[in-house]
Amino acid sequence: MGRRSDHTREQLRALLIAEGHKLLAEQGLGKFSGREVAKRAGYTVGTIYNVFGSLDRLVAAINSHTFLLWADFLRERLAAGGDDRIKSLVEGYFDFALAHPNLWSAIYDHRLVDADELSETDYSQRAALTAIVEDEVRAVLTDPTMPGADRFARSLIATVHGHCSYVVSGTFALLEEPDPVGSALARVRECLAAQK
Repeated sequence: MGRRSDHTREQLRALLIAEGHKLLAEQGLGKFSGREVAKRAGYTVGTIYNVFGSLDRLVAAINSHTFLLWADFLRERLAAGGDDRIKSLVEGYFDFALAHPNLWSAIYDHRLVDADELSETDYSQRAALTAIVEDEVRAVLTDPTMPGADRFARSLIATVHGHCSYVVSGTFALLEEPDPVGSALARVRECLAAQK
């Protein structure tokens, strides 16, 4: 029997996200189970639907939580990384993904049928990571107010992401790429140099 009155709605939301986050980290999206999340939280699976409306929205909230952790991770790496902040950013991207492959992969493997299913909270949590990258990219541009700097930064994210996904999936190992992080960093530096 679930603990139906032990928590407020907000406490339930936080509890289900925390338990779901642990399960996703352990088993990945392919083996993720709402029933198991509810069980670990001490509730029935119906509680997920009462709180989130759907299992997809729970996974989206878990992924948004991962974005927050990732943003904090990058802030720490930038603070400790010295003067070469772009290098710290690129290496931090890879390091987070490799330390949390199931969580990182779930962000990109989970597809919502309707983007409107993301809450304002989800959007703001996800935007924190992009904002860090945009700020760092603007800081090295000759003209930080360059039109399209935000789009340029997102394109650099895509470049690093592609390299990183090849590492996480093992594709670069099959291609015998000796330094995927260095390769990603070189591509980013080339793009930044072309904007100066």
